[in-house]
Amino acid sequence: MSTLPGFYSTLFTIAVPIILQNLLQTFVNMLDTIMVGQLGSAQIAAVGLGNQVFFMLNMILFGISSGGSIFVAQFWGKKDISGIRRTLGITLSLSFVVSIVFAVGALFFPCTLIGLYSQDPHVIELGAQYLRLVGISYPLMAVSFAYQLAFRATEHVKLPMVSTAISFGVNALGNCILIFGMHAEIFGLRLVIPAYGVSGAAAATVVSRIVELVITVGWSYHKKFEAAGSFKEFLSFDRGFLARFIRIALPVIINETVWGFGITAQNSIFAHAGTNAIAAFNITGTISQLTWVFFIGVGNGAGIIIGKKIGEGNENIARRYAARFAWFMPLMAVGLGFLLYPLSLLLPYMFNVEPGIITQAQYMLRILMCLYPANAFNMCFIVGICRSGGDTVYAGFNDIFWMWAVAIPLGCFAAFVFHWDPFLIYACLQIEQLLKMSAGLLRLKSGRWLHNVTR
Repeated sequence: MSTLPGFYSTLFTIAVPIILQNLLQTFVNMLDTIMVGQLGSAQIAAVGLGNQVFFMLNMILFGISSGGSIFVAQFWGKKDISGIRRTLGITLSLSFVVSIVFAVGALFFPCTLIGLYSQDPHVIELGAQYLRLVGISYPLMAVSFAYQLAFRATEHVKLPMVSTAISFGVNALGNCILIFGMHAEIFGLRLVIPAYGVSGAAAATVVSRIVELVITVGWSYHKKFEAAGSFKEFLSFDRGFLARFIRIALPVIINETVWGFGITAQNSIFAHAGTNAIAAFNITGTISQLTWVFFIGVGNGAGIIIGKKIGEGNENIARRYAARFAWFMPLMAVGLGFLLYPLSLLLPYMFNVEPGIITQAQYMLRILMCLYPANAFNMCFIVGICRSGGDTVYAGFNDIFWMWAVAIPLGCFAAFVFHWDPFLIYACLQIEQLLKMSAGLLRLKSGRWLHNVTR
């Protein structure tokens, strides 16, 4: 413990605001799911599948910004402000272009997109209503996301947390009013807002994204954050730097995109197995995020700390930090994983769906609880250790190979050949975590994950 003085204080100073931000983001998604879930299983399936389009966009944006964060964290260690701003300029440009493509798809081809996951006409109709509105928020979210990850990498972790908290409040209020409607009398005037259902949830999301963007960008420029540059500074990168960025970041973008397609494929497996199966899977994902945010926060904190040490030239300290995180994350996962059990008992009170759906979701959560240490190590190794060390090719291979070579084929056999229960399909899909962890431990022990990308 004494070999790394200040390890825990440094980690939690960075990680706690990230944890709180991700917890609030999870509550936003959970709020939509729970509130829409009061309308029935078709509505919860529709919003869950509609959010798969957002999930794919989120994965690509995370890949772009996470790739950029490798450079930002190491530039931060060198105190190279112009390098930070050049990197953010590339990140913003790529993120905005990608978000426009997704917005066009959501606005003009929503039925086609939902039809990729479900054959239920009612689910497709409801999902299309949701996508047509929520697609407006994609470019807004893309810009906020790029700025927020750059701020995290430069240790300004409180602003993203605050902007997300305010956005959450706006979303919660909007959901209450727009999903279920409102009848009130204000200063003698009768106010009647009809119930918009899933469309109301989408509209509330759009408004909350606008608020989040205004706060994130406005406050950062007011306080003159290091990453908050001018258009000229953002576009000051040359061809050589762009090539270096692409060489390091492209594997991360491909990694997140292909992994996102894998998660989408898993959703498709459950959707084609039946509306009840996908509803149980969506409930499981929503609940598990309540505890998973802790690992996201610590994993991102690990990446910032290790990347900064590499940028400073303290590579030996960076390796020792990585070794500490390798056992700290699984140990924390054992304790937090137990929280999934009491959460599973609350499902009947949180979701207005058939008892069979609740039972399947409870079984899924208990399977996940057993695998939490492996999941936690994998997330920290790939996002926190490999990426901060510029080892993006190996990280991408390890993250997606086992998913596509083992987990998804097993899931397909379980669903379409053996016609197993949804919780058994889920167990097959989770097998990849054990294989991924074994490969990650070997790479960590070899030491070949560390590269200084700013040289």
